[in-house]
Amino acid sequence: MRIVVMSDTHRCFSGLDKIIQRNPDADLYIHLGDGDDDVDRAILKYPSIAPKIFHVAGNCDSGSMSQSELILTLEGGHKLIAAHGHQYGVKMTLGGIKRAASEYGCDIILYGHTHVRYNSYEDGFYILNPGSASCPHDGNKPSFGLIDVSENGVVMNIADI
Repeated sequence: MRIVVMSDTHRCFSGLDKIIQRNPDADLYIHLGDGDDDVDRAILKYPSIAPKIFHVAGNCDSGSMSQSELILTLEGGHKLIAAHGHQYGVKMTLGGIKRAASEYGCDIILYGHTHVRYNSYEDGFYILNPGSASCPHDGNKPSFGLIDVSENGVVMNIADI
């Protein structure tokens, strides 16, 4: 299963559009917030993949009707939590989102908000922040994440747009 993860597009649809064009055969697309308008545009432009697009609300998605977090069960017994991260204080620590993941029985944690890439395996969790698809804060290029999940395990990467 191939999952494409992006975050913090902040009304810069071109980044999200490039990500989808480069990954047309993904099984799932997950937007981690601060881009509700961009997700709406993607759904209109790519109606065939609309059922495979999931998203959560970010702190800049005012008035959003999107969920604040998403829990998905994947193949191979893996389970993920996806959240923008502001509600867990991810700019200071990952402790809050790790506790939530543990409570939900998740082994994959996806978060955004910081605009800084992060890819790690720690404390029994696969953790990915794809950075920002529009305005990174870490000196890197705009980016997105790729996750491959199979019976054999989980592989995560971050790619430049």
